[in-house]
Amino acid sequence: MMALAAATGSAQAPPAAPATPDDTPSIRLGTTLFPNYTFQSEPEITDADGNLVHRNAFDVSRAYLNITGNISHLIAFRLTPDIARETNPASSLSGSLVLRIKYAYAQANLDEWTGGGSYARLGIQQTPYLDYMEGIYRYRFQGTMFVERQGYFASSDAGASFHYNFPSNYGDVHGGVFNGENYQKAEVNDQKDFMIRASVRPFAQGDAALRGLRGAVFYDAGHYVKDAERKRLIGAATYEHQHVTAGFEYLDAHDQTSIATANLHSRGYSIWATPKQSATSVGWEGLIRYDHLTPNTAQDDQKQSRVITGIAYWFPHQGNVTSALMLDYDGQIFKNVTTAPNKSVILHGLVNF
Repeated sequence: MMALAAATGSAQAPPAAPATPDDTPSIRLGTTLFPNYTFQSEPEITDADGNLVHRNAFDVSRAYLNITGNISHLIAFRLTPDIARETNPASSLSGSLVLRIKYAYAQANLDEWTGGGSYARLGIQQTPYLDYMEGIYRYRFQGTMFVERQGYFASSDAGASFHYNFPSNYGDVHGGVFNGENYQKAEVNDQKDFMIRASVRPFAQGDAALRGLRGAVFYDAGHYVKDAERKRLIGAATYEHQHVTAGFEYLDAHDQTSIATANLHSRGYSIWATPKQSATSVGWEGLIRYDHLTPNTAQDDQKQSRVITGIAYWFPHQGNVTSALMLDYDGQIFKNVTTAPNKSVILHGLVNF
């Protein structure tokens, strides 16, 4: 009888009420810091007295203050001032570190309707490709990735975008409309860039050795002015394993700054690998990278190449913070171009909190 009564009572118990979303406003403060020391072995430079010397300098290549938060469970925001070196000789601040905005956007979280990780953003925000790749290639503190370092676009721009995650971690898609001038400049005309990136992880639920394999395609369709195109097509393949992360990127770009100028077609690729001592994110890790660019396919004999080799130590930590030191060689070689080779040895630091 007692068992029957318990079963009856259990059957009549009302279902548990759904969890109430947390709408408590919150704000968080963080920082990202890239200090470095550079010794340039080639080319030598001439000082004020005419002496040939090897340029060497202590510097800070990036200093962020990250201000993020939530207005409610539906609305989030980010504000990130970026400290950069003023290089305009006509400015009274030439040589100084100045403050500018790198990210400033509002975000609508769409998880309730389209699944986890879906959102819409408005403001100065990450562009779809570099934000995705830098989540895999964690050596941004050594220097920018191939397509950004060659000046084809930046990691941030003003615009509106939408992001959606495929179910079961099989990939995602991120697209939007942007000014196309990058975050360093204001919009100068009526033209916009339409950017979209899609990624796929084909073995997300399969064999453990293959789960880290991903492919991505990015397309940027824009114009400098009316009828003068600015286009980038990028294909990328990456592989993440407990003892190595590797990637390959291929770039095809078209640039016509005016209808009165020629359409410049360029191609290039980057291949890199980061062998790891440990299966965790701490300890010793290497970086091997090779970039190759043909700036103008109409002059196919002109090439630019970059070789980066380095070793880093990632310090142990608690929570979602990172810190590392890295010593690397960074060398640029130019074929059939008058630019002299540029070779440097650099000590890099990283603090991200």
